[in-house]
Amino acid sequence: MRLDPRTIPVRAKLMIVGLYLSKFDSLGLRSMGFGSFKEAFNVLGYALGERPASIKNYRDEFDPYFSNPRKGWHKRPTRASCQEILDEYRDLDLGVFTALVNSFAGVASTPDQPDVGQPGLVEPPSTAASRMITGMAAEKYFQSVYASIPLFVGRRLEDTTLLGCGHDFRLHAPGDDDFLAVEVKGLRGKAGSISFTPREYEVARSMGERFILFVAKNFVEAPTHEIIANPAGGALSFAKREHVVISTTWTTSV
Repeated sequence: MRLDPRTIPVRAKLMIVGLYLSKFDSLGLRSMGFGSFKEAFNVLGYALGERPASIKNYRDEFDPYFSNPRKGWHKRPTRASCQEILDEYRDLDLGVFTALVNSFAGVASTPDQPDVGQPGLVEPPSTAASRMITGMAAEKYFQSVYASIPLFVGRRLEDTTLLGCGHDFRLHAPGDDDFLAVEVKGLRGKAGSISFTPREYEVARSMGERFILFVAKNFVEAPTHEIIANPAGGALSFAKREHVVISTTWTTSV
C-alpha cells in the first residue's frame, strides 16, 4: 500500500480523497475541520490543483460501497482505476486515512486522534490542518487565475513559497528588473482575519505599492478573490499581537 504522498499520482490522490469522504462521510468532514462537502471539495480540489467537481464525482462513485445517505453511482460498474483504489485503501482506519489525506497538502497529521484537541495546543489538530490546507488551496487558486487578472497580465510567475522571502510569488514584467511581490492568504468564508508573520509585514512595508496581498476567499461556497496593493501602507489596519508558546519535551540519557 502506498502511503508516501510523493509516490501517489495526482489522479490517484483525487480518488483516495473521494473514497475517504464516502467512507467516513460527516465524520470525515469533522476530522478534517470542514463544515460541508462543498467546502471539502473546493479546498481539497484546489489544494491538489484540480477541479473540485472531480473529488465529488469520485466520492459518488464509491458511495454504493458504504453506509451513508447517498446512493451514488449505483447503476453502473465501478471503473477499474477506482476499484484498484478501493481495494488498496478501503480498510484504513479514520486516523491513518485522515493523516494520508492531510499529507497530500503537505500537512503533517497525527494518526491517533485527528479531530480531538489536546490541552496546551493553540487550536485542535483538525482546525490547524484545515487552515493549512486552505492556505495551500489559496495558492493553487491564485496560480489558476493570475494570468487573467489585468494587473498581472503579461508577467512571468515565479514561485517563492519555499524561499522564506516574505511573499509567496513574484511577477516579473518583460525586460524589467523590478517585480510585484504577491502574498496569498486564504479564507474559508467571505470575510475573516488574516495574519502576517514579522517577515511578511516587514517586506510589505518596505516594498509599498509593489507588494500585493491576494486573498482567496469563500471556499465554503464558490472561491473568489480580493486584491489589495500596499496592505501595510494604510490600505488595511493591522494590530500587533504577541504570543508566548510553551513547548514541552522529554529527555533522557543513554
